[in-house]
Amino acid sequence: MGTARAVDGDGHVMEDAKRIARMLDEPYREFRAPSGLSDDFVPIEPLTPLDGMDRNLGTRLFRGKAHAPADWLAALDRGPLEWSAVYPTLGLYAGYVKDPDYQAALCRAYNDWLAETFYPHCGGRILGVALLPTRNADAAASEVRRARSLGHAAAMFPADGDHLLGHARYDAAYQAAGEVGLPIAVHASGSSLAPGADLFPKFIQTHSVAHPYGILRQFTSMMFEGVFERFPAVRFAFLEAGATWLPWWLDRLDEEYEARGSVDAPHLARKPSAFLRKGGNVFVGCEPNERMLGQTLDLIGDDVVMYASDYPHWDSDYPESLRHMQTRSDLTEAQRKGVLHDAAARFYGRD
Repeated sequence: MGTARAVDGDGHVMEDAKRIARMLDEPYREFRAPSGLSDDFVPIEPLTPLDGMDRNLGTRLFRGKAHAPADWLAALDRGPLEWSAVYPTLGLYAGYVKDPDYQAALCRAYNDWLAETFYPHCGGRILGVALLPTRNADAAASEVRRARSLGHAAAMFPADGDHLLGHARYDAAYQAAGEVGLPIAVHASGSSLAPGADLFPKFIQTHSVAHPYGILRQFTSMMFEGVFERFPAVRFAFLEAGATWLPWWLDRLDEEYEARGSVDAPHLARKPSAFLRKGGNVFVGCEPNERMLGQTLDLIGDDVVMYASDYPHWDSDYPESLRHMQTRSDLTEAQRKGVLHDAAARFYGRD
């Protein structure tokens, strides 16, 4: 039971902010990494807005390093995992950047840094996910094409910010993704800056709310605006909110669609639940301890839900989470295989 092939649909890198600052286009490089200063110089301004929350509680919740290829290769071997698709950490806050030109420059610099730092040294075991700007949709479409040329395995939009990814302006990015064969992920930040989470005083409250609400917001927007229907060749994933919200949320969306879909969702020809199915183009990640995971897989299929290590973030318990998923007796063999390998392999094109 515990020897099935395993891959990781959602891990993270810890960015080298100083290196990324030096890779920014001008004039932002001058502002963030002025020439002639000591390597010890640390700019006051972070690359993205931050919320000031101590996620690791000092070192109490420190899970390990993920700054360099050797860090991640060692982590993979602890599983073992064949490979991991890695997302940003600071970059998850990119949706809060207000300046559209700087946001696009930051995404380009991050994507260059990721390719330069990891790909030559990982033997194909680290699949990088490019970061896309939300404020300039044309820049996002251009970055999708450039991401493919850099060797990235997917591209992601931040879930959080004041944008809705179902808006027609993002069609250019989805069209580009279809043309170059790049899947698109939506990943939440878990920050107190996230819409709806900004009301809560403690991080335990904001983090509980921020991830699912960011994902539900973008999923709903993209569903009712017909994104999944109009771009059937593009694979979409919604990450870090788990999987077992889907039956409940799809029931709600179906009810709304049946009552007023012809008026309010004219681009959607089928009820929302029809898009979550075996072999479909909509995927999610999952948490290892979701009690209703088996029933969810029974409803939506066993090749659309991916194991996510979330390493090295404070709320990851990898590799224990992998062991738990490999030995869950409430899942069928086909379901475990789907979660641990087949869904991620299909989403990232590694079949």
